[in-house]
Amino acid sequence: MEKTISTFEELKNICNGITVYEAAQLREAELSEISVAEFRSKVKKSLDAMKEAIKNGLKSHEMSISGMCGDDCERLQKRFLRHHALLGRLFEKITTYALATIEENLRMGKIVACPTAGSCAIVPSVLVGVSEELKISEEDQINALITAGEVGRIISNKVALAGAVAGCQAECGVASAMSAAALTQMLGGSVDEILNAMALAMKNLLGLTCDPVCGLVEIPCVKRNPFLAIHAVTASELALAGIKSKIPPDEVIDALEQTGKLMSPLLKESSQGGLAKTKTALELEKEFLQ
Repeated sequence: MEKTISTFEELKNICNGITVYEAAQLREAELSEISVAEFRSKVKKSLDAMKEAIKNGLKSHEMSISGMCGDDCERLQKRFLRHHALLGRLFEKITTYALATIEENLRMGKIVACPTAGSCAIVPSVLVGVSEELKISEEDQINALITAGEVGRIISNKVALAGAVAGCQAECGVASAMSAAALTQMLGGSVDEILNAMALAMKNLLGLTCDPVCGLVEIPCVKRNPFLAIHAVTASELALAGIKSKIPPDEVIDALEQTGKLMSPLLKESSQGGLAKTKTALELEKEFLQ
């Protein structure tokens, strides 16, 4: 297995008769000098941690230290007990699982950064929610998570996955792209469909700013996670229907990189612009500092 896979075009060429996760696990096992089985065991630990974060988040009502966030998952669960979601049970699971995970992060609970802590709920909510509803095997869940990781790794070769570098497009945006790829893998999509799902998700989130209120990973970060989890599902459905991104995956990442460079520093995690400097945000900041 060639050790250097730095673009999606290279990945596609290597996946000649094998899947994205097979190429990724061979490469990672070789680089780490462990067996594929040992590598998959490491991935399973991450999958288990994701499920534990969801479980803990669903039952916890503890607010964050700031007191601004922590009860949205409880509110949503109560809503769905009274009125089922228009889009059905799977929508309910994905959105509540996303809030459960990101709120567990606020409580300093154990989460899996995928790719970052502020975007930690997008991949788990889709992967776990869908696998439960469709009774997807653990092996296939691991395959999907490896696929997500490979997508994130390749994107990170060009763009640092940090809001301070390229805005939230490089955090929640990339997480949504990773999730779209993982879901497409889990639903039996081809390599082309997986890469198109990634590209479709990513290109529709270009320019997403990182403007946290009070400098905390809470507002608007918490609510972006359930929104972009559903966004990932949309991208996967489109790709599985044969709808393609007219802009190739690697060029979408080029656009991500350029957009990040063009974005004002005031909108890259500095809390000096956007939502962070609205009237209400400034009032919240004043209260928090007091």
